[in-house]
Amino acid sequence: MNKKLLLTDEERKFLGLVTSAMVTNPFSIEQEQVMFQISGVPHGTPENKVRQRMVEVVTDRIQKMEAQGKNRLDRFEGNDKELIRNLFLFEAYYRYSNHFKDLIQRQLKEGEVPCKVSFANEVLHLLFQRGFTEERVLRRFALFYQIRRAYYFIDQALLGKSHSMRELRLKLWNNVFTNDIRWYEQYLYNHMEDFSTLLLGETGTGKGTAAAAIGRSGFIPFDEKRQCFVESFTKAFVSINLSQYSEQLIESELFGHKKGAFTGAIDTYEGVFARCSPYGAIFLDELGDVSMPIQTKLLQVFQERIFLPVGSHEKKRFSGRVVAATNKSLSTLRKEGAFRDDFFYRLCSDIIIVPPLRTRFQENPGELDDLVLHILQRLTGEAAPEFFGMVKRALLGSLPKEYAWPGNVRELEQAIRRVLLTREYLGDRKYVAADLRTRILREFEDGNLPAREVLGAYCALLYTRYSTYEEVARRTRLDRRTVKKYIQHWTEKAGNQP
Repeated sequence: MNKKLLLTDEERKFLGLVTSAMVTNPFSIEQEQVMFQISGVPHGTPENKVRQRMVEVVTDRIQKMEAQGKNRLDRFEGNDKELIRNLFLFEAYYRYSNHFKDLIQRQLKEGEVPCKVSFANEVLHLLFQRGFTEERVLRRFALFYQIRRAYYFIDQALLGKSHSMRELRLKLWNNVFTNDIRWYEQYLYNHMEDFSTLLLGETGTGKGTAAAAIGRSGFIPFDEKRQCFVESFTKAFVSINLSQYSEQLIESELFGHKKGAFTGAIDTYEGVFARCSPYGAIFLDELGDVSMPIQTKLLQVFQERIFLPVGSHEKKRFSGRVVAATNKSLSTLRKEGAFRDDFFYRLCSDIIIVPPLRTRFQENPGELDDLVLHILQRLTGEAAPEFFGMVKRALLGSLPKEYAWPGNVRELEQAIRRVLLTREYLGDRKYVAADLRTRILREFEDGNLPAREVLGAYCALLYTRYSTYEEVARRTRLDRRTVKKYIQHWTEKAGNQP
């Protein structure tokens, strides 16, 4: 029997860091600290440079260990074998990380037909060379793809450096892989349908984007014969906005219907539960709007994983995870008897709150710049720096200093479109006017509003409602230039725009 090799204490310490880099949440502070420890670069170095240097350092270490014959799993045992295993997994994942990213982007373009994976045999051969068994190699290859997808969709679609956004990304990663990816790989990778998720937050915060990140990041097995994954992740996420359908139609949209089941059912129709993939998730948006009878039927489906299309006696199985969202207070709905407690308990394996835009801006004012650049690039297809300056000036110059962004990211997107069209955005008049009325009232009550400024405050209030100096002038029977002067004087005094 061949004598097993031993790692040195220094190698064990280094490979312990590599293991941490592989298993810790990539959006955590711990991961950031480990990357700096391995790379040896100074703090403040951009993340992509830190990661690049980390991979270079680990690659150099592998080459040195190879020269010593430490290049296969079966040459080690015990804890040393586990450390070497993680080193070789690190090597394979990062060597082909950009290949996986290219595959994700290609699959987004191709749609529901799984793309061929041209580099699959290279990765599989590398892992076989390192001593991995066939079953673990195929599972690990699929896990590599899942990890890369989850990072891509969580990082790319949910940007922002504020504390609350970092927490959101961290929680979404844990939602996909649990708090320890080693447990996930060994026990749970094909059992995640038992873990439901509730996304809570105001309208327009990005709950749908968060749900899509979960739904597109499920484990999808690799078909070695066909050289592709068994399903496209673009097919793995289906969604429905429950508030869009009447009580009569919602069952059909959820469960489908048989031809002739009701007037107008001229063909058999598959609902979202039938279309949901076992490798993905169904997203039930605006769950707080559904009636108690529909909640009862949904609860039965979630518990038994069986549903009946309308007008049919043929039972169908539902596979996949359940992700639900609402912008309403579930605690209030439950107190009012409008949301079943047992329905809530069936959905609350994980509860994630998506933060409002005002919180994000309070935590990190620079987040506005990041979002504006991102939205502009999506609208124009390029960075467009000249647009960025104009849009930012228009937003900061037209809105109250503490504007609450009641429509959140959705409102910001439309605000940018409005600025590109008209060079201004005055905000949601309902909220801006309410804020201005509150300020004026406070000035009155505090006795701090001189008589000569009363007219200015009144003009500013009208301007939030009608948006033009001409209309304010018509209603106050003042000259347009006088109105403009009054409004400008008021806003300078108040410290922000109406």
